[in-house]
Amino acid sequence: MTTSAPSRLFGDVVGQERAVAALTAAAARPVHAYLLVGPPGTGKAAAARSFAASLLCRSTPPDGTCDICRRVLAGIHPDVVDVEREGASISIDTAREVTRVSSTSPLEGERKVVVLHDFHLVRESGPALLKTIEEPPASTVFVILAEYIPPELVTIASRCVRVDFEALSSNQIADALESSGVDPDRARQLAAASGGRLDRARLLAADEGFEERRLAWLSVPSRLDGTGATAAIVADELVALLDASVAPLSARHLAEREALEERNARAAAVSGSSKGGRSRGAGRAAKALLGAGFKELEERQRREVRRQRTDELRAGLAALAGAYRERLAAATGTTAASAAMESVDAIDQLGKDLQYNPGELLALQALLVRLGTIRRRG
Repeated sequence: MTTSAPSRLFGDVVGQERAVAALTAAAARPVHAYLLVGPPGTGKAAAARSFAASLLCRSTPPDGTCDICRRVLAGIHPDVVDVEREGASISIDTAREVTRVSSTSPLEGERKVVVLHDFHLVRESGPALLKTIEEPPASTVFVILAEYIPPELVTIASRCVRVDFEALSSNQIADALESSGVDPDRARQLAAASGGRLDRARLLAADEGFEERRLAWLSVPSRLDGTGATAAIVADELVALLDASVAPLSARHLAEREALEERNARAAAVSGSSKGGRSRGAGRAAKALLGAGFKELEERQRREVRRQRTDELRAGLAALAGAYRERLAAATGTTAASAAMESVDAIDQLGKDLQYNPGELLALQALLVRLGTIRRRG
């Protein structure tokens, strides 16, 4: 018999019934490490957070409504540590930090959860992580997220319980948007533009400037004239669009900060009144409560902004490549067809290079100069 997921946990995970069932069952008797594998946008991060809440929750079964669960789901619980790469890959220094963090005792309860993102980009730091993941302290559980498992990391992967996440179809994403109140036609359009990522589709649903940005990328081929000056102007405009794309996320972040301030203020008031509100210790405790969780929240929000900009850039490049593919389909001569194919290859290459975190402006300028040169030559 399959154990059903608690109503307040895993609610943001769509189309991953087997993965959710496996994690829900595992929370009752967890082992040292879990490996969540699947394409981006399939719900791995949301599932990891709900799983972490299940591991820390003191209710049986975990209900997702207690203070512990709420803080874990909000990304502000001190015993859930997210580790993300700073550069193109997870560095040796980051691997050492993982070892240090995993060896420290939990701050509030009996268990700590370390969530390691982008495991497929561990690379040369893999050996430094092997022993830590294989034999962590009894109080530490690793939840590791990866898009795939490269050959050099098979040994580490074999030490974990693997949970696979399937790619979401456009229909699944559209249905999820419709269930949240998005118009069916718009839901289909957003699903097609999401690149298979439900998290991005949900963000686009609140983004009034999405269509304007998409049209701007589609207009790029007709604007390029082969000069560096034009390429620089267009690149500046595209980076400005990346800035604008963060607006819906920024609005959500502001609401999260305000909600945390309100909750902390209530907790501080309770703390002060419970001690008569007079002692110096009570004052320090209340002050600490007012600032609780902000560092964790700010770090998570910075990661989300960085990821949003990368996702938006990928979506823009996909639209741009689509414009050149249309030119390829309409080409009547070998020269024009060859130029369109070369342009698509150049755009696809930048899309692959995004994993190395290149500077947005310089990368776009270089791409547009090349596309303009190809057009002039063709």
